[in-house]
Amino acid sequence: MHPLLAAVAFLVPSAGFQAQTEQEPSAELRQRYVKREVMIPMRDGVRLFTSIYAPKDSAQQHPILLCRTPYSVAPYGADRFRERLGPHDAFALEGYAFAYQDVRGCYMSEGVFDNMRPTAHALPGQVDESTDTWDTIDWLVQNVPGNNGRVGMWGISYPGFYAAAGMIDAHPALKAVSPQAPIADWFWDDFHHHGALWLPHTFNFFASFGRPRPQPVQERGGRFRHGTPDGYEFFLDLGPLRNADERHFHGEIAFWTEALRHPNYDAFWQSRNLLPHLNKVAPAVMTVGGWFDAEDLYGPLKIYREVEQRNPDIFNVLVMGPWSHGGWARGDGDRLGNVSFGAKNSLWYREQVELPFFEHFLKDAPAKPPAEATVFETGVNRWRMFLQWPPAEAAEKALYLAAEGGLSWTAPADSGGFDQYISDPARPVPFTEDISTGMTREYMTDDQRFAARRPDVLVYQTGPLTESLTLAGPIQCDLWVSTSAADADFVVKLIDVFPPDAPDWDGMESDQSMGSYQMLVRSEAIRGRFRNSYEKPEPFPSNQPTYVDLELLDVLHTFQPGHRLMVQIQSTWFPLMDRNPHKWVDNINFADEADFIPATIRVYRGAQHATRLRVGVLPPSGG
Repeated sequence: MHPLLAAVAFLVPSAGFQAQTEQEPSAELRQRYVKREVMIPMRDGVRLFTSIYAPKDSAQQHPILLCRTPYSVAPYGADRFRERLGPHDAFALEGYAFAYQDVRGCYMSEGVFDNMRPTAHALPGQVDESTDTWDTIDWLVQNVPGNNGRVGMWGISYPGFYAAAGMIDAHPALKAVSPQAPIADWFWDDFHHHGALWLPHTFNFFASFGRPRPQPVQERGGRFRHGTPDGYEFFLDLGPLRNADERHFHGEIAFWTEALRHPNYDAFWQSRNLLPHLNKVAPAVMTVGGWFDAEDLYGPLKIYREVEQRNPDIFNVLVMGPWSHGGWARGDGDRLGNVSFGAKNSLWYREQVELPFFEHFLKDAPAKPPAEATVFETGVNRWRMFLQWPPAEAAEKALYLAAEGGLSWTAPADSGGFDQYISDPARPVPFTEDISTGMTREYMTDDQRFAARRPDVLVYQTGPLTESLTLAGPIQCDLWVSTSAADADFVVKLIDVFPPDAPDWDGMESDQSMGSYQMLVRSEAIRGRFRNSYEKPEPFPSNQPTYVDLELLDVLHTFQPGHRLMVQIQSTWFPLMDRNPHKWVDNINFADEADFIPATIRVYRGAQHATRLRVGVLPPSGG
């Protein structure tokens, strides 16, 4: 926490602000900016392609905003301009200079690309994304006319990783960094969740992005064509993961091949974990994420927390809003899928949080910097500010599975009790009702009634609440389970069940209704073989109660009076998560068709083996 921050928590009603409508892309950019393209040399001689947009106005000095990306700085050509500059239009109106860079080995830059390039700058003669950022900034402050000697960085998703990596042992000119939906560790971010492979996201991304680039190019290959709109059908017909190479990739996707060779959290993945390297961070940091980011929810929460712990004296804040991946930078942020968030939250963030952050640290502007934690409270649709995250005032309580599908705040007294289902990898539980070949953004707010009606999904819920209940911070699930086979996955979902007479909101699709809606609030999965160690997996003892610890990541959500809390537990979630064969295979990614067998799964709820959710509960806010 930084001393500039306010001394008390306060509320900002989501519907109460007056946000100006952002301007459309302006043709005046060409009149106000000059563009040039340069190859900036790195310390090892490799040159990185960089597009620079500098204000023509020489009456004042300008800070520089840098974005480093593996996704292209197009359009290429000194006479071709981007439609917009910076995080949003206001930055160009405020006279910032902008630099966009193709990272090492991507598009028009020289060198060899390495996914989530391991941090190695502390080793003599080594380069990484930190050193490339340092060298880039050093060149920019010496060669961009009229700059004020201050640089900021931002980026969303993979560019968010580059922003976070760039603030390690940063150049002294780097004063403010905003990693947004940053990747932190691919064993929990994007392509895995607690070791379970996020199948369509991994397959679809690397089918395009993973193709080799033997020489600098301005364009890359197009999207993969599945031949059907039905991803459930496509990935079930694919069969074992090893079939992807033979049928579709033909050995051309190097990272897919390497990922399958490394099913455990070994040095291959550990070296790509950014979190242990977030030391010596000097710039002001504002990490941004979305509560419903299907790609990178782990990254922003963990990067904020790690920077806070390792660099206690710097300005380090967190912003979490009601967004899907990158939703704060596009659209209004007033809805996702069937759920309304009450107001144009993205516009409020861009004008009242993002711009003031950079204005304060890059220009010494009087704009007030953000609070320690600027967090949107779903369920009641309002912004809240806290002195720390998770909030200090959140009291830990436990919610226990109970008999007959109940949930109780009281620990069970009886010694026995379990519920069971047959998990069949040939008939996996779908993750959504939508027909899609990818991981849908909306699945994180989807109605879960389709899953609750499956015999291989266990459902537990409270009675209707008589007063509001606000959960804040991470959710920890203590699972007691058994399987008749040697391996299994587990999915835990926290759900807000609306009352039957819940009103619809303006703008809903005509065939939708919020009555009895089961809104997914938070969910997570774990590959059970990793319950004791992600480095050294082990089989389950057959039919014996076994403890599995699962973190569901953070929430700030209020269950209103008349609503219910629901928990669903299952072992398949297809095709979002690849199928566990249940039979023990040392490298689960190389399982054969014959290894996929049904298993009887039990979830225990007795006194000796009490499955529970440990949650943080906030006292009533009064607002």
